[in-house]
Order: sequence, then structure tokens, then C-alpha cells
Amino acid sequence: MTTPCSTDILISGGGIAGLTAAVAFATAGFDVICVDPTAPITERDVDGSDLRTTAFLQPAQELLERCGLWNRLEAYAAPLQTMRIVDAGGDLPEPRIVRDFNAADISDKPFGWNLPNWLLRREMVARLAEMPNVDFRPGIGTRSLFTRDTGAKVGLSDGTTVRAQLVVAADGRSSPMREAAGIDVHTMRYGQKALAFAVTHAIAHDNVSTEIHRSGGPFTLVPLPDHDGQPSSAVVWMERGPRVTELLALAPEDFEAEMTERSCGLFGPLKLASRRTSWPIISQSADHLAGQRIALIAEAAHVVPPIGAQGLNMSLSDLRCLLDLAEARPEGLGDAQMLDSYHKARIRDVKLRVQGIDLLNRASMVHARPLRDARAMGLNALYSLAPVRRTLMQMGLGVR
Repeated sequence: MTTPCSTDILISGGGIAGLTAAVAFATAGFDVICVDPTAPITERDVDGSDLRTTAFLQPAQELLERCGLWNRLEAYAAPLQTMRIVDAGGDLPEPRIVRDFNAADISDKPFGWNLPNWLLRREMVARLAEMPNVDFRPGIGTRSLFTRDTGAKVGLSDGTTVRAQLVVAADGRSSPMREAAGIDVHTMRYGQKALAFAVTHAIAHDNVSTEIHRSGGPFTLVPLPDHDGQPSSAVVWMERGPRVTELLALAPEDFEAEMTERSCGLFGPLKLASRRTSWPIISQSADHLAGQRIALIAEAAHVVPPIGAQGLNMSLSDLRCLLDLAEARPEGLGDAQMLDSYHKARIRDVKLRVQGIDLLNRASMVHARPLRDARAMGLNALYSLAPVRRTLMQMGLGVR
């Protein structure tokens, strides 16, 4: 039997949230072990690479700066100055209402900055390699959890055991650590999937993120730096599951014709600049965000459809709250007081955002023409009220 090793914090999960957590806690002076059963893929055009992108809103960018990551990422980031909502719910796939939400109305900074997930992993792994108080173990997962008032003991897939004061579960929507802690979740399914890929286009995006609503779900183009000398965007295209299956089966040129039509031709002909990936859309929230010696963050705590750049930004709000509590009382790392405070500080915001994004997604899916007309009228009404528009931007886009 191997002798358990000890650390301050064991992070289960090496996705974007888990890697950021490892960097953040190590920067704060804690000893960290981070494990993930899958080694991170840090190249763009290889099998299994994550072609999704993440828009870091202002508070998330401030956290990245605080833990020394932003200086590695800034050169690759595309600023998001304007969020454009387009309703194309008429008889033809063409814009009938276009409304711009400009960051200049509430801030002297962009709403956020967009980066490819594969590149985030590359830079975060490189940052971890520079940090002597982080032990990153790709290819190793968590298997068991035993907790008591004085600490936690985590069994790993390689047969070793780690003792920690705090376990951070950042291990996804099917989190093994959440299940081991006996924390239940509530899940909503939509029969939807999302397609993710990159495109080039003739018309420049001008740092505008464009979300086009028709039926089935939004079609969103988020600015990327130029690719091969052409303006480029990341696309997330949400549709009902059978429609996504049809789209994935199309030859590239036929798929390009379909996506250009769905984009209402706003950027000219769209050309694929990557392979296509897909994943199922759900909403999910944990009944409690903490248990004895364990805190849930990111998709272990909540999952939302990819609307309004909320997903990872909610995750980094979890991390920021947990980090602040740990730094305020390092002697109480992982104790009941800290974790009760974490749950109380985050649960209301998490539930409100999960419910709000659920409603937005259901509205984006509607097929019947009268319901699409009602959606357009609602968008028009909200945009026309300046105080409401400003409040929505502050709440939804992370500007305080």
C-alpha cells in the first residue's frame, strides 16, 4: 500500500476551469495537485481538440490578470466591443430586427475577449509548468472520496491516495467527486445539440459578437483574430438533435451553403476553417455547491446552454469567490465555515442564471410563427427602455 501524499488543495478536473483554479490557488501560495483522466490537447487541428471558444467577460479577465495568466493570453484574444442580437424569425432567413448592445454604454473596456479553448489549455499548461507548488497529473482521475472534519482523502485511478484540506470538483457535468460527496443535481434536457467550428468570411466582424435567432436555437458568431489573412469567427450553432445529425452528414460545400443561409448572409459567404464538433445541450444545477471538505465549481456545479457567454464566466465567478474565502482565512481552508460561506455566496446567482438562460434558450427554440413574432416584440421592447437595457448588460455580461 502506498503512503498518501498531502497537499492543501486537490483539484479534480483539468479543463479550462480546473486549470485556471490550479493556477489561481498556486499563485495565492497554496500547494495544489490537479488531476484529469484525459491529457489536455493543446493543438488546433488534431483529433479531439476543443474547437469551442471562451469569451472572458470583464470580471473573468481581471481574475486571469490576478493570477498571471492574462499576459500569456492577451496577444491571442479578440475583443468583444458589441453584442448584436438579430431576430430572423420571419418567413425568410433574413434580419427583421437588429439591436446592438455596446460596451461603451457601461464601461471603457470591451465586454470581453474571445479565445480558442485549445489555445487556453496550451497556455495554462505552460503556466503550470512554471509553478513549483503545482503538481499537474494528466491521465489520472479521481476514484474515491473520504472526508471528515479535519480533511479529505481522495483515491486516484493510478492507485495512489492524496490527503487534502480542500477538494475542488471541476470535473464536469457527470462529476465523480460530486457523486462521491452525495450531492444531487437537477437536469433539464432540450433535445438540442450544438455545433462548434471556426469560419472565415469576407465581411469583417469589427469586434461584434452576433447572435441570430430564428428557430431551433441561436446561431452565434464570436470574433476571432484573422485566419490565413481572412476575417474569422467562432460559430456555435444550436439546433434540434435530428437537424444537427443532418448537418454533420453534409459535404463541406453543402454545409457552407446551409450555414451561410442560417447566418442571413450578414458576413458574406462563410467558409469552414476547422472541423465540426457537436455536443448535447442541457441545463443542470447542483442542489448544494459544497459538502464536507469539497466545493463544486464550473460544470460540476452548473451547466447552461451556450448563450450570452455565461457558462465559463459563471465558473470563474465560483472560483473567484472560493479564492477570496481561502485567502481571507487560509487557516480555515476547506472547513465548514468556508464552504458554507461559499454555498451561500453563490447559490442564488447560480440558480437565477440557470433559470434565466433556460428561458432564453426556450425562446430561441420556438418554431411557431406567432411565438417568433412575440419574441421579436419582446426584444424590441427591452431594447427600447434604456435603463432596462443598461441593467441587462450589467447583469448578463458581468459588468458591475
